Amino acid sequence: MIRFIGKRCVFIVLSLFVASLLVFVITAVIPGDVAQMILGQFATPRSLEALRENLGLNRPGYVRYFEWITRFVQGDMGTSLSMPGVSVSSLVLRRGKNSLILAGAAALFLIPVSLVLGVIAGLSEGKWPDTIISTVTLISISLPEFISGIFLMIIFSVWFGILPATSSIDPRFSLWNQLSLLILPGITVSLVLLGYVGRMVRASVIETSRADFTRTAVLKGLSHRRVVIKHILRNALLPTVTVIAMNLGWLFGGIIIVEEVFGFPGLGNLVLFAIRQRDIPMIQAVVLIMGAAYLVLNLLADILYTLINPRIRY
Repeated sequence: MIRFIGKRCVFIVLSLFVASLLVFVITAVIPGDVAQMILGQFATPRSLEALRENLGLNRPGYVRYFEWITRFVQGDMGTSLSMPGVSVSSLVLRRGKNSLILAGAAALFLIPVSLVLGVIAGLSEGKWPDTIISTVTLISISLPEFISGIFLMIIFSVWFGILPATSSIDPRFSLWNQLSLLILPGITVSLVLLGYVGRMVRASVIETSRADFTRTAVLKGLSHRRVVIKHILRNALLPTVTVIAMNLGWLFGGIIIVEEVFGFPGLGNLVLFAIRQRDIPMIQAVVLIMGAAYLVLNLLADILYTLINPRIRY
């Protein structure tokens, strides 16, 4: 087990190194002049050159990369270009906390609902519950986050008026005291995964129901309830655990769009702001951290699946 985790950690480190190179190269070749954007179109050539020198933009790329990654590993993510004097680390920590809470709220909705819908659909294959659930999950997979978010906003905010349309958090209060702001963005970001995981659970339940050991249990005269709980669900949900855990990392990708739609102050909203402002240090920091979060969640998924199914170690 320790050897397995060690190999995965080495893989994560190598992946983050490659990701950091890609992020640095991509941000370095973005069209436009950072100094010009900061100082404006009426800046003099002398002031532009002085700013480029101050930001280190005149130095070779490999020098700037090693300086940046060295500081990043030590926890120094630089200073924001769009907000002079503001540390990128402080912004990322504050916004990252909000995004983690939103991702947690989405997971709390996603996991139980997708499991229940998938099990009901699988156990009633070909019947009306299966048809309805399969149709709903197919629609949830097909709709992009910004479309489903707008639909939910219209239904629950405009028509019924029971939930806020935007998720602009009041910094004077704790996010836990403003949980109603998490409901619509949390449901929106989890809808695509809800359909995907629900259909995976359905397929796994159907496949397990047709397995030889299930037929043997039925022929032994076991009750339907015991067959379902002890044989079907126990074996069908095993591969689903790792599917859910691995796709939780995908939530961070969907969060970028959802946070922008609802105005939620998280990492996704922050990185889009940084892209619009060409705030290179902030773009690099947020993208690399989101990549690290995805890799760590995949590692946790692998560890969890290994604990549930020890055969995978060999």
